[in-house]
Amino acid sequence: MSPKNSLEKFIPSFLLNWYHFLLAFLGAFFYGFPSKELKIIGVTGTGGKTTVVEFCHQIFKEAGYKTASISSISFRIEDKQWPNTLKMTMPGRLKLQRFLRKAVKAGCSYAVLEVTSEGILQHRQKFIDFEVAVLTNLSPEHIERHGSFEKYREAKGKLFEQTKKVHIINQDDENSEYFLKFPAKKKIGFPEAKNIQDNSAGISFEVQNTKFNLNLLGKFNVSNALAAISVSLSQGIDLAACQRALAKVRGIPGRMEIVIKEPFQVIVDYAHTPQSLREVYETLRNPKPQAPNPNLICVLGSCGGGRDKWKRPKLGEIAAKYCQNIIITNEDPYDENPQKIIDAIEGGFSQIPNPKPQIPKYEKILDRREAIKKALSLARPDDIVIITGKGCEPWMCVAGGKKIPWDDRQIVQEEFKKLQL
Repeated sequence: MSPKNSLEKFIPSFLLNWYHFLLAFLGAFFYGFPSKELKIIGVTGTGGKTTVVEFCHQIFKEAGYKTASISSISFRIEDKQWPNTLKMTMPGRLKLQRFLRKAVKAGCSYAVLEVTSEGILQHRQKFIDFEVAVLTNLSPEHIERHGSFEKYREAKGKLFEQTKKVHIINQDDENSEYFLKFPAKKKIGFPEAKNIQDNSAGISFEVQNTKFNLNLLGKFNVSNALAAISVSLSQGIDLAACQRALAKVRGIPGRMEIVIKEPFQVIVDYAHTPQSLREVYETLRNPKPQAPNPNLICVLGSCGGGRDKWKRPKLGEIAAKYCQNIIITNEDPYDENPQKIIDAIEGGFSQIPNPKPQIPKYEKILDRREAIKKALSLARPDDIVIITGKGCEPWMCVAGGKKIPWDDRQIVQEEFKKLQL
């Protein structure tokens, strides 16, 4: 456990709450309340936030607006982009306000921000004037941190409570009614997508007789695109600009990213919740003409540090349903015993509901590099290796607050080259 977390255990929660609130005010005050000079889009939800932020940035840029954005992947001000190496999606209050001031100085009109439940708990969103609040979807996550799903949802709701102008809500989500109750000048649901077509090159769909082409895998990205289109329409940007911008997005780092194409595919994805893992596996198991029955070789783990222990067996259960070969491995153990995390995922194999299918071949390999190496060695032409949990994260977090440089995509490239020798 890090010194910071140890200290928090001995500080009364009300004092911590005031500390975070005061720091948020001081950050905004020191940098001159920069959000008042920008239109801020806040994107929250369990999945899809990073992709929606990227889509919005591209659309606003296509429409001629200078735009800044923060996601779990990167910081961007106009065409200047640098990686988010903080190991937190939403920066601390001072960093966040400093970024917004830089965006103002660069002449930006808009800033698009991922807003997390942890960030809301620490008041990082306070003293930011949000023009638009967006809900992508909601499913259980960070339950230990919040105490219950209801409290997790309540934390997300604070963004909508704070935002008085425009609310954009995925009305297909079963929690949409909760978010619709917050007052706003304008409430917008996602537009209807018609004629959705999924193929090996990407996805196409129509909105109001305008055809969109996404160069991304996964039908779930249609929902992400609809969120960004809704934001854009709320700001007076037409569908034609949205169409042009989305067609230019060639991929999102660490999100269904194809790292190796031949002789088999290797894909890296950030999926770390049961819902997102299921969507990834269903996308890859969808028969393609060139590989009507792909063999799915899955490398997965689960985060440590007391984070969402409940989901570990659930991830194992989902992997057992979709994968032909499974390698369970280390992810970000923090201060936990990584072997126990792996064992908990394995425990999910016994939770498959009846009638139980045959449990696929699997191994437990603690060393993540060795696990990736093993997966590559098992792959044959037309197979798909899918490595989930970290995406393009640049670190692996281990005991003692240490961060080891890491990138699943780089490890794949290195081990694949060794296999070719």
